[in-house]
Amino acid sequence: MKYFLSLMKQKYLFILLGGTLLTMMACGNRARKPADSNDATATGRAAVTVPVFNADSAYRYVKEQVDLGPRVPNTPQHVACGNYLAAKLASFGAVVTNQYADLPAYNGTLLKARNIIGSYKPEARKRIALFAHWDSRPWADADPDVTKHYTPILGANDGASGVGVLLEIARHLQRVPTELGVDIVLVDAEDYGTHRAYTGAHREEAWGLGAQYWARNPHIQGYRARFGILLDMVGGKQAEFRYEGYSQEFASSINKKVWQAAEQSGFGSTFVQKNGGLVTDDHLFINRYAGIPTIDIIPYNANGEFFEYWHTVKDDMDAIDRATLQAVGQTVMRVLYEER
Repeated sequence: MKYFLSLMKQKYLFILLGGTLLTMMACGNRARKPADSNDATATGRAAVTVPVFNADSAYRYVKEQVDLGPRVPNTPQHVACGNYLAAKLASFGAVVTNQYADLPAYNGTLLKARNIIGSYKPEARKRIALFAHWDSRPWADADPDVTKHYTPILGANDGASGVGVLLEIARHLQRVPTELGVDIVLVDAEDYGTHRAYTGAHREEAWGLGAQYWARNPHIQGYRARFGILLDMVGGKQAEFRYEGYSQEFASSINKKVWQAAEQSGFGSTFVQKNGGLVTDDHLFINRYAGIPTIDIIPYNANGEFFEYWHTVKDDMDAIDRATLQAVGQTVMRVLYEER
């Protein structure tokens, strides 16, 4: 396979050219099957009842983050959001662990970072890890208006959407426990990566600083999970999710599991069973350093784009679509509650 480096994404997005067309299932109809249950399988396993994900609730959690302003490390808004997230997870019955670390950014700035982990059934040996970054980009360096290139973004989709979905999942985990233990890992300092105008080296390690720290220093010594799922930009309008390249490399079976769950839940038109591109995101470091097979649910359309307001000042609440939050949230919940 040959890859073409796309300059539209500094997080080292590679557009896959000539990718092999994967076996496709019929496009899902969102009304085709109830989202709150699934059928007994041919193996005789009892049917599993999956709680109904509430997109309005997730939307509210996204808005509550955005209302605090840009969540850039070393700012009061960042501190306030970290406190909000830790308190929210605790209110939903999670055992909360805070990881504080001073992490050097690509330009030498020392970032006061905080990873926030909410654990359910912490005594369970079998576990699933869910990830999202909660910081927002300090610069709108992809904005068409060059005067905005050093303006912090609100990051409604790029940051807050994934966290909002995970908070709604946490609310359900308190009410209806899963069979396996679940860890919600909100990583910090993901989006303080190299500014487009920077004339020095652009390295992939400049991104995902909080994830790199957690992968090397998990909140529990010797921590293991059966698999991980990263949510990034999961609230955009008419989003399309394809198999991300590193996810296929490290955890293709998890990709298959999640996309099948989406199809069965009626969201096959949102989770498209085709290859996307390679994205340097938090999951790459979790795979490399923690050895946990982890996939990235991240938008990727036929034009090789993430979402139209990526790293611009228009990444605000107007960019968020409840339907996309619903598709992602219900799919992930189905995976969680079906796992044995």
